[in-house]
Amino acid sequence: MNNRLYLSPPHLSGREQEFVGKAIASNWIAPLGPDVDAFEKEIASYTGAVNAVALSSGTAAIHLALINLGIGAGDEVICSSFTFAGSCNPVRYCGATPVFVDSEEKSWNMGHDLLDEAIRDRIAVTGKPPKVCIVVHLYGMPADMTGVMEVCARHGVTVIEDAAESLGAYAGKKHTGTIAAYGILSFNGNKIITTSGGGMLLCHDKAFADRARFLATQARDPAPHYEHTHIGYNYRMSNIVAAVGRGQLTVIEERVKRRHEIFEWYRKRFCTVPGITFMPDPGYGRGNRWLTCLVVDPSKTNGVDREKIRLALEAENIESRPLWKPMHLQPVFKDCPAYVNGVSERLFKDGLCLPSGTAMTGEDLERVAGVVERVLGPSCR
Repeated sequence: MNNRLYLSPPHLSGREQEFVGKAIASNWIAPLGPDVDAFEKEIASYTGAVNAVALSSGTAAIHLALINLGIGAGDEVICSSFTFAGSCNPVRYCGATPVFVDSEEKSWNMGHDLLDEAIRDRIAVTGKPPKVCIVVHLYGMPADMTGVMEVCARHGVTVIEDAAESLGAYAGKKHTGTIAAYGILSFNGNKIITTSGGGMLLCHDKAFADRARFLATQARDPAPHYEHTHIGYNYRMSNIVAAVGRGQLTVIEERVKRRHEIFEWYRKRFCTVPGITFMPDPGYGRGNRWLTCLVVDPSKTNGVDREKIRLALEAENIESRPLWKPMHLQPVFKDCPAYVNGVSERLFKDGLCLPSGTAMTGEDLERVAGVVERVLGPSCR
């Protein structure tokens, strides 16, 4: 059996050990420490964020942002439907209700026209607009932030950018996660750079960042003993994890470049195959092509569908994955309001993520392509 090809495994820069070694030598293991402070500053410098707060996950960052914005029971929060559950689970943590909005064809992200329709309808139903909109930059592709920001400003809705998948991506000339007043990043093990597990809250307001840090460290009040006047959370990043992140961040532009190269390799390989299309680039800025995503139209591939390709890849020890199952189809959110147009359901039904790790070799890419071509058969020639 060939070695397993993973979808998006960690790819070390070679400098992580240097940073971690210094942290161990200094005895700064946890909690917090100078590498956390440095990682926050380095992420802020790279993205252009005013403030950055290192946390245990991107989900924790969304949760703290919602808490800081006063979201609670009885509130509604607009969420992208075509995403990972970590984008909207924190809404439930706060006791609020997610309101799901479908995608536009040209970017696969939340479309501003449907967003406007959803907000107007929520006003008609509840007498007030949702308090917050969490817009996702899916698979590292920037959303239409000009349209989203205009719609939300008109209705008085605060925007949080979920840039968990889009480190190294830009909407216009601004890094994703910094266009709105609040944004989040993820450094989970499958992201373009990783701390093994971690995230970051980005924001313009220093007081907002300071309160997030306070809540993330169990909301300990300034006293010689443990004094708590607020409910807190164990959400801070450890110094060792931050040291790994600092080593990873040194190669972020190389990683973005390589993801683009891998996407272009796949695109050129399959560009003439009937029924195979790829995630479009709407021209809103620079995506990071975190994962190469394709869509299979069985009516043009002699009945070969996404699942047949996925299973064939798995049989050869190659990991691939269906595109996200929309949140409005998830059993846990079945009773939530949803404004859908069929885009995300079609993409889930027919879409597939191919192995996209930046350490992939030409031989690895050929191995993936060979399986896909074998399954497609004559339609691929």
